[in-house]
Amino acid sequence: MSSLPNTKSKASLWKWLPWILLLIMIAGFIWLFTSMKAESEAKATWEPPRTTAAEQQASAPVADTPAPISSYHNAVARASQSVVNIYTTQTMAEHPYIDDPMLRRFFEDNNQQGQGPTNLGSGVIVSADGYIVTNAHVVEKADEITVAFSDGRKSRATVIGTDPDSDLAVIKVEMTGLTPLGFRESPIRVGDLALAIGNPFGVGQTVTQGIISATGRTGLGVNKFEDFIQTDAAINPGNSGGALVDARGELVGINTVIFSRSGGSMGIGFAIPTALVEQVMNALIKDGRVSRGWLGIEIQSQLRDPTQLETTTGVEVLKVVSQGPAAKSGLQVGDVILTIDGVEMTDANRLIQYVARKPPNTTLNTQILRNGKNAQIDIMLEERPAQQATEMPVVGRSDRGGQPNIHGDLQGDAPMMSEAERDRMREELLKLFEQDTAAQ
Repeated sequence: MSSLPNTKSKASLWKWLPWILLLIMIAGFIWLFTSMKAESEAKATWEPPRTTAAEQQASAPVADTPAPISSYHNAVARASQSVVNIYTTQTMAEHPYIDDPMLRRFFEDNNQQGQGPTNLGSGVIVSADGYIVTNAHVVEKADEITVAFSDGRKSRATVIGTDPDSDLAVIKVEMTGLTPLGFRESPIRVGDLALAIGNPFGVGQTVTQGIISATGRTGLGVNKFEDFIQTDAAINPGNSGGALVDARGELVGINTVIFSRSGGSMGIGFAIPTALVEQVMNALIKDGRVSRGWLGIEIQSQLRDPTQLETTTGVEVLKVVSQGPAAKSGLQVGDVILTIDGVEMTDANRLIQYVARKPPNTTLNTQILRNGKNAQIDIMLEERPAQQATEMPVVGRSDRGGQPNIHGDLQGDAPMMSEAERDRMREELLKLFEQDTAAQ
């Protein structure tokens, strides 16, 4: 009798089991259909990814003060008292043939010696006792330099030293109690506000605003040692040597060059960063020249195909100067320099900048690739030998105008005539003069 209820329950379970399985299958089909429909709708209404509220807050602009910034007057007032206007003049030499009594009549102006045109630029006071940093091309070939201060005072200046390789120079006025401009300590960042202060077109001290567009710009062909800050703050002719400051009025760079079709600002200007300015400035004030490290090699960047996913970095050694630092250390032609002191050498410009900032007698721990195998070499730098001065191409100096392509705008002195050429020219001019007199 006890087994009868169990038999009935089993029979009831077998009776309802098909219906239970059917319900499970129907539920499964419904779930599959709805999920496929939702996926199809999601594909049809796809939107690009959005940043979260936390990410938006983390990347929001940061003000210098808790309150919103409505004016940069304080920063400008702080920096502008340390920015000066520079005027240079060059005495024109007497024409080499003006003393010839027969040739003198062919010159419209017998007085060929006098004051040349006045060039203008800007500078930054870096010490209370009169040291001023500017561009080398602002004061090159200048016979007289006049400095005009923001308070209306003027003074003559003398050149302490120039470094054409970086386009920096230091001049000095015999004055005391000046206000030097403080250098920014923390690295500048892309997107930071930038204020350019200078004397564009000679109209007087002017401030323009922009941002830091890029840092570490090289390969422009302007200077031998390039590490530019790029900004869209308007930089015009006359701004060369002026200050590029941040929102607090601290110096971040010295304005030096622009890309331009018309000679005016097109939103692409370049400044020399304070790290390089400080190195060159201290060397010029101390020694009157800049001493740089030298490896004694010719190099080129590893060829990289932008279409390839895997690219190689490093700098290939093309030539090793005999008895140079690299030769003494065992570096060979064909070696690829991968890192120096743990810093990756991604291209030739980076290697040049790194070595140039090291003083002579510095030992560099260099990792190279030779015949497919890694090796370590220690190279002791020597002083970079003096090189023959050459006219460097420019990309529109900010006090000369120019084109957005690299071009040279400096012309060397014309070669002097030989005595034979001078006599021949004299005879031809006399013949022309006699013919002109006979015709009259």
